[in-house]
Amino acid sequence: MQEHFARVKDLARRITKVENESDNYQAILEGLHPSKTPLIGITGAPGAGKSSLVNALISYWLEQGKRIGIVAVDPTSPFNYGALLGDRLRMAAHFNQEQVFIRSVGTRGSLGGLCEKIVEISDVMKDADFDFVLIETVGVGQSEVEIAGLADMTIVVLTPDGGDDIQSMKSGIMEIADLIVVNKADRPHADGYAANLIRHLHEQDREVPVLKTVATENKGVDALGEAMLHHLESGRINQKRNWLLTEKAFRLIQKSRMRDIDRNSLYDDVSRESSQSDFNIYAFAKKY
Repeated sequence: MQEHFARVKDLARRITKVENESDNYQAILEGLHPSKTPLIGITGAPGAGKSSLVNALISYWLEQGKRIGIVAVDPTSPFNYGALLGDRLRMAAHFNQEQVFIRSVGTRGSLGGLCEKIVEISDVMKDADFDFVLIETVGVGQSEVEIAGLADMTIVVLTPDGGDDIQSMKSGIMEIADLIVVNKADRPHADGYAANLIRHLHEQDREVPVLKTVATENKGVDALGEAMLHHLESGRINQKRNWLLTEKAFRLIQKSRMRDIDRNSLYDDVSRESSQSDFNIYAFAKKY
């Protein structure tokens, strides 16, 4: 038990250093080893039951003796930069499990359902000898597509009452799915909703499995776990791999070039200059 807590504390400290860019964080990143641990993204609109589904998957994998790392992204206030980190509450049942590590992070102003340091955090997690690392995105709707540039497998969670299914198929979030889950499948019209999704996917010549779950009752979770494992072990070439690496490199280069931009100082400059009658945000930003 002491060894477990020591390992958890070490991982938590490493993530904190990387997230806050403190101490020797760069040495931590440069010392990471290549990892084959699959990174799985769970995304979908708010209220789809992503946290419940992650909870159910944790229980499923624990029964198989797996070690699981979770990164749960919560929205950050654009005004005081605080975050509720509500996933700490929704996943409370698993916090004391030795085989589970859960890290909640705020978006800190980032769009696309992720957080600014998600690339580095996910790589530190993959270096920690987990069998699976899951990222649960914040749930911002159709713009939440950045996870496809980071995850080895992306699961899109929908609900039967989530709106017109044809419109869902047009949205960008559907195009990133490696697997689609219709959660809350005990609700009316769930079968028809899933069938329409399958039909539209077929019309677009896309082979994406569609599964139904009731995560809060652990229904369909075994089939979901098997489908995920089948996808990860299929040996197929990940067509998004080069895009994934390009996205990572782009983010790292972008952060390096933005390193001298301090948000608090920027706030002070904006507050001072925005009071001028001729203030123009585009001309202001060009100075940086």
